Amino acid sequence: MTKLIEIDGRKIGPGEKPYLIAEVAQAHDGSLGYAHAFIDLAKECGADAVKFQTHIAREETTREEDFRVRIFPQDKTRYEYWQRMEFEPEHWEGLANHAKEVGITFLSSAFSYKAIELLEHLGMPAWKVASGEVLNFPLLEAMCRTGKPILLSSGMSAMAETDKAVDFVKKQGNALGLFQCTTKYPTPLEETGLNVMQDFAARYDIPVGLSDHSATPFVPIVAMSSGAHMIETHLCLHPRQFGPDTSSSLTPEGFKMMSEARDVAHTVLNSGVEKDAMSKDLSAVRGLFQRSLALKDDQPAGTVLSADMITLKKPGHGLPADRMADVVGKALAKDVAHDRLLRDDDFV
Repeated sequence: MTKLIEIDGRKIGPGEKPYLIAEVAQAHDGSLGYAHAFIDLAKECGADAVKFQTHIAREETTREEDFRVRIFPQDKTRYEYWQRMEFEPEHWEGLANHAKEVGITFLSSAFSYKAIELLEHLGMPAWKVASGEVLNFPLLEAMCRTGKPILLSSGMSAMAETDKAVDFVKKQGNALGLFQCTTKYPTPLEETGLNVMQDFAARYDIPVGLSDHSATPFVPIVAMSSGAHMIETHLCLHPRQFGPDTSSSLTPEGFKMMSEARDVAHTVLNSGVEKDAMSKDLSAVRGLFQRSLALKDDQPAGTVLSADMITLKKPGHGLPADRMADVVGKALAKDVAHDRLLRDDDFV
């Protein structure tokens, strides 16, 4: 049976509203102001958490690292790029405090021991592990020692490698969630791999989700309808924002559509209706829509009614249709107009 996990007081797993993470990554392009703006935007769009990436160049990389996408004219090397993405510890503290003030959970992926130390000092409630770090067991062990939940992304891992990472975290005793992820930017629709997410759910009995790069809100919506307990997707300020991740990000409008669909689906799927009780509650309204026996034309007292004299008219508060056979062949005790319903006292 799948065990729920809890992040910052929010339960995640079967029966719970899917957990939405707005991934900022480096979309702030080194601007602390933009980083703060993303926190407000993520909250406005309905995210449960806003997630950054904490890079410290000298702690995690060398000048031999190549660019994934080289579009930054001011950075001669990837090392210089990571340096430009760094914030000071007090800046990270300000971002975490800002998130707390507006009521959204602050998360950031750690890529070095020093980043773990910095984020743990801030009281971050869970660890989101990027696809490239899933088999970095020394780093995973350092995160696990905090006792906090671990959220793994599987974008670069074969199933056997995912098995190893899941088994490693489970042995440490940490609560665990797992994302299906395809590390392509953007991800073609046919490669999103929702079948893999479902395989994870059956294989590991832990909350599962989709870390999505499709740039459309419809893929996460379909994923949630297919059992995703968590969704992580990149958020951009607008579709022309500079940066390598914009093409695989949701716009604010797209993210908001996704979160609203999540809320509607959760309410609908978890709100049962008792049919008989509902019918009783709607009895007054039913009368407005249903019909009763009435005359097609005015008829004088003494008329013996035949079937062709009778029709059905609104509202439904009079003699019901199943009384037709009782009325045919009876004589009227009084004059009856066509514009009212028949009553029992109309007959001899």
